[in-house]
Amino acid sequence: MDPILLDLTDVALARRAPSQLKPAADWPPLIVSRETIDAEVERLADLPRPATGRRQTLIVHPSAPDPGRGLTPGVQVSLEVLKPGESTAPVRHNSTQVNFCIRGGGRTLVDDREVRFAQYDVWNHPAYATYVHYNDTGALQVRLTYSNAALLEMMRVHVVDENPQAGAAACCETADEDHRRHSPFGTFPIGDDGAELMPYETLIAPEAVRAPALHWPWQDVRAHLEKLQALGADYVGRRLYLLYNPTTTRFNGTTPNFFATMTIRPPHIVDKPHRHVSSAINYYFTGAGYSRVEGRRYEWKAGDLMVSAPGWAVHNHASYDEAVHELTIQDQPLNIYMQSLLWQEDLALPPRILGTEAGFATNRH
Repeated sequence: MDPILLDLTDVALARRAPSQLKPAADWPPLIVSRETIDAEVERLADLPRPATGRRQTLIVHPSAPDPGRGLTPGVQVSLEVLKPGESTAPVRHNSTQVNFCIRGGGRTLVDDREVRFAQYDVWNHPAYATYVHYNDTGALQVRLTYSNAALLEMMRVHVVDENPQAGAAACCETADEDHRRHSPFGTFPIGDDGAELMPYETLIAPEAVRAPALHWPWQDVRAHLEKLQALGADYVGRRLYLLYNPTTTRFNGTTPNFFATMTIRPPHIVDKPHRHVSSAINYYFTGAGYSRVEGRRYEWKAGDLMVSAPGWAVHNHASYDEAVHELTIQDQPLNIYMQSLLWQEDLALPPRILGTEAGFATNRH
């Protein structure tokens, strides 16, 4: 198979100019209505129990490729249902997950951590952690699961182990004092500008940082969100908290690929238009309002799931007569790590590369 050679002589600079960067016209905003979600939940619940116990449906954007079946290019979203008394078969994969319970409750075992959850709780699954979901309640359990599987599928490297062996990860650990893990030369500087050389022994044995499963109970998160209502109508920021995983350090993630934030919008709040390279998916679970994306208005209500901002689309959101609560997923941490996160908080000012350049400030006193 011969390669394709594309001459970018005349277009390379234009593609790099922020003023000419446009949101993808072939990946527009999309609303999955509460009615559509409810109907699919009922359909899944009526099916005979599958062998794996996993009743799940992928929610895929019409523009998504296959492989790469995401709701945005980097985030895959699935709707998952467990009937009372059911559980799933153990599974693990090299994609990470954020789970969000939208109905019912239950518990999940992630490696050696048990997470007991209720409606609107959020918890993460580290990569290659074996997990099992249980519904030990009397009501239907419904979850939205967000993962970076779409990105890994496009890279052709999504690995799913449907039959994980107990203790499989621990059995491969080697004592750190093993001399084969170390080079006699170590990592050392070359030149005087900060560049270094790293030996192969270090390359294949980087520092191992444990990635735990973390749980953000809605009742606890909600109590802190309510305090943000005191910010006046002239506040220019978003009233939200990041569900922060400290292992993502300065990249501000819930997983290494994306963050989950919980937002409260008091009645009649209209956000200031802004844009960013990261794409955004919103699930609204109280209230109603609208989003304006690239000049077009989109109405939404509680129970709707929305691709609310394709990358670099100018957008803002507004609430109607009731307070709005929403979970937002954005692939911001991955973009910060890649030094690609252009963010324009004020459209009258130039964008900045967050994480590399100084960021923005709100008008909070």
